[in-house]
Amino acid sequence: MASKFLERSTYFLFTLPAVILYTLFFAYAVFVGIQYSFTDWNGISSGYNYVGFSNYVDLWNNPNFKQSLIVTGQYAIMLVAGVMILSLILALSLNSLKKLQTFAKSVYFLPAMISAVTISLIWDQLFVRVVPLIGEAFDIAAFYQSPLAHPKYALIAVVIVNIWQAVALPTLIFIAGLQSVPSELYEAGRIDGASTFNRFRYITFPFLIPTITVNMVLAIKAGITSFDYAYTLTGGGPVKSTNVIGIMIYNDAFQNLRFAMANAEAVILFVIIAVLSFVQIKLGRKGGVH
Repeated sequence: MASKFLERSTYFLFTLPAVILYTLFFAYAVFVGIQYSFTDWNGISSGYNYVGFSNYVDLWNNPNFKQSLIVTGQYAIMLVAGVMILSLILALSLNSLKKLQTFAKSVYFLPAMISAVTISLIWDQLFVRVVPLIGEAFDIAAFYQSPLAHPKYALIAVVIVNIWQAVALPTLIFIAGLQSVPSELYEAGRIDGASTFNRFRYITFPFLIPTITVNMVLAIKAGITSFDYAYTLTGGGPVKSTNVIGIMIYNDAFQNLRFAMANAEAVILFVIIAVLSFVQIKLGRKGGVH
């Protein structure tokens, strides 16, 4: 009995620092943010008044906020689709390598180690200098200017940059999932005459369900909370075509000095992420190998 108590106490003591840090830097911040969302605080003054759900009502009636949610949704859908498909293809390709697999994984992971600002500056020059040359060479009217300057293509261009950087981690997670599949199952599939597609469908895919769930949750969160690439590449333009909710929160908090309103927007964003993540995890548990 005493040994069990000692063992549990040891586990608790080892996790206590992480719990304390989590409480200080996340849970407390979320609580305070929710509290401020019911006030009129401007982020500077020492005092504020509670205004109830006034900020949320204003957001509900704000067409700019609704448009920002739509743009964020489009951004998230494209990012999730691009990251999931490309990372799975890369993982399957890298996992099949017999030699230089470690080197190849290191090369693909390099973009994840570069800051978003640096990546944005590099891609901005590519869009400004290279894309118009391609447009002139192949007489493609859509490429005569940088896609970042065109309301129709700016969001797609920003998402492409984000995918290029974000695909590394999901690829490594998929590789880990692929390497957890017992090789005996593949051998049995070959003996039974299963095609490559059927081996993927009936053997690989069920084992990848937990991995897919993890990558989906991470990609959804990254898409909905997107800010850095849209802000550094376009600033939300042109014509608010890339004005994701993250940029709106930043502008309200630090430019318009509507800190309470920005917190209300962040709370709504938090709820959306929590609901989508919960649904995705529930769906992921229904599939896979049990």
